Amino acid sequence: MMRLDKFLSNLNYGSRKEIKLMVKNGLVKVGNLTVKSSDVKIDPNYDKIFVNGTEVIYKENVILSFYKPAGYLSSHKAEIYPSLFELIGAPYNQYDLKIAGRLDYDSEGLVILTTSGDLVHQITHPKKKIRKVYEAKLDKHFNESSKLKLLQGVEIMGEDGMPYIGIALDLHYKEDVAYITIDEGKFHQVKKMFLEVGFLVTNLKRIQIGALTLDLEPGTYKEIEENDIFGR
Repeated sequence: MMRLDKFLSNLNYGSRKEIKLMVKNGLVKVGNLTVKSSDVKIDPNYDKIFVNGTEVIYKENVILSFYKPAGYLSSHKAEIYPSLFELIGAPYNQYDLKIAGRLDYDSEGLVILTTSGDLVHQITHPKKKIRKVYEAKLDKHFNESSKLKLLQGVEIMGEDGMPYIGIALDLHYKEDVAYITIDEGKFHQVKKMFLEVGFLVTNLKRIQIGALTLDLEPGTYKEIEENDIFGR
């Protein structure tokens, strides 16, 4: 059981003070009954809640596969560039969605959005070794000697100023487009790896996370299950 005001506040219907005012104005119903107190206890999995005549859609765990276009920040806070969350519509924009696998603002491709902090950890923690595949458009034709270097591992600098070895687990290419698989995903890792062997990444697109492949148009999303990511 949960307090009604906490439930609606968690779904971004407003602050508890604002929700109290909505209740006072008779805008909130539980089932067919107009609520008179915002601290009434409800069961989100059983009770039907209505705000201003519209049913509140609730799910305990939401997972979205999302195609982030270039030019959007992987952040809730919009700064110079717009946030990817500006592209998320109802009812999903009411959930406290977290990003599992951020992308730079100028990169595009597959991002997973979820209400589950545990799922974010499973996808992003280095020890989990979840593979990610990227399509990298390069400034010139790639070659076998550079491929071998990346498969063996190259030393690059981390965001903390400490060097580490970036390794391609798989890599194939055609002319100036390379497909690289890694199981980390540190800051600018793919771009730094290619730069270390003499290639500038002019466009980067993530096309796979775990078993989940990108099958969407830019700016669109769909609901998925954990099985789609982990293949079990």
